[in-house]
Amino acid sequence: MSVTTAELAPSEPTAPPTDTSDGLSPARRWERLALALLLLGTAAAYLWNISVNAMGNSFYAAAAWSGSRDWKALLFGSLDPGNFITVDKPPVSQWVMGLSGQLFGFSSASMLAPQAIMAVGAVALVYGAVVRTTGSRGAGLLAGIMLAVTPVVALMFRFNNPDAVMVLLMTAAAYCTVRALPRASLRWIVLAGVALGFAFLAKMLEGLMVLPALGLAYLIVAPTTLRTRLVHSLAALGALIVSSGWFVLLTILWPADSRPYLAGSKDNTFMDLVLGYNGFARYLGKNHMGGSSNNPFELPEGYQIPEALKQGGFGGGGFGSGPDRMFTGEIGFEISWLLPAALVGFALVLLSRGGGGPPPPGGGGGGGVGLGGGLGLALLGGKESGIHGVD
Repeated sequence: MSVTTAELAPSEPTAPPTDTSDGLSPARRWERLALALLLLGTAAAYLWNISVNAMGNSFYAAAAWSGSRDWKALLFGSLDPGNFITVDKPPVSQWVMGLSGQLFGFSSASMLAPQAIMAVGAVALVYGAVVRTTGSRGAGLLAGIMLAVTPVVALMFRFNNPDAVMVLLMTAAAYCTVRALPRASLRWIVLAGVALGFAFLAKMLEGLMVLPALGLAYLIVAPTTLRTRLVHSLAALGALIVSSGWFVLLTILWPADSRPYLAGSKDNTFMDLVLGYNGFARYLGKNHMGGSSNNPFELPEGYQIPEALKQGGFGGGGFGSGPDRMFTGEIGFEISWLLPAALVGFALVLLSRGGGGPPPPGGGGGGGVGLGGGLGLALLGGKESGIHGVD
């Protein structure tokens, strides 16, 4: 009997595959189960008796109904299926609710259910982002729970204002930025730009409130040369412009006499709506939010709003104007309780990174600062608009 050298040689130990390709340890069974319960619980809580809000904001409900009946109304976010005039916001939110109405028939449930499902997506994105910045799935679960039980989140995602889709897209941008940080990924930072581009098409400049926080996080933290970080940032900015600019270009190229009037603009142009009625005019309190006009739109001479559209509580006053708009009056009262949590979270991130140790697995070191700032601005931005009436 002969024994070969190979049989006598000790076998080399093989390390178990403890890490995934993104540097995270594989989720244990209880962690997968806990995530599933979190997402299912969020869906159940937000969908439960969803039609209790009836038609929610009747202004946006009218546009969702119109989009469920006419494709052009869906495309432009028209207030009526005859395409006389649009709502005073871009149409992304109307696309979701109008398509749901086309698929399932228009009703309170078909209009509001997609909003609630967006909450599940936002919770999943927050979970994923926090896990990657902390290396802890328990921290991700806690963050997801905190988002799901925040009252203003429930208010936004069980209503038909554009805030739900805007916050979802802003959260998606934060998640993509976190994914981009560990390896300076061009693909993920470009996807963040795409998400913010569509957030702009949900609620214009409010959808870009997280842009400074996320952009600075990438410029400071991404592990590559400054030149590469700048090139990647410019690529992401280009993706943002393309993903939002196509609709602006559409409104320019489409003959004005064959599309609905862009409500809120003085000259039937999209950028006047962005920079005027929903931009500086809102900031200065010179649109219907801060003025005494009964009309929800600012129209040029010759255009009249039907009397029926003036009914139903379209006015939204009480939100103030100027640089202290977010911290005074009704808005300041309703969001002030979020500010201490945001400050504490920011301080904890700084303390956790102050030791100069290595970044957590899958994380980008200071990326948590950008994520915390970005998500905080997303929630504050959604609440800043006010849920009542036309915002």
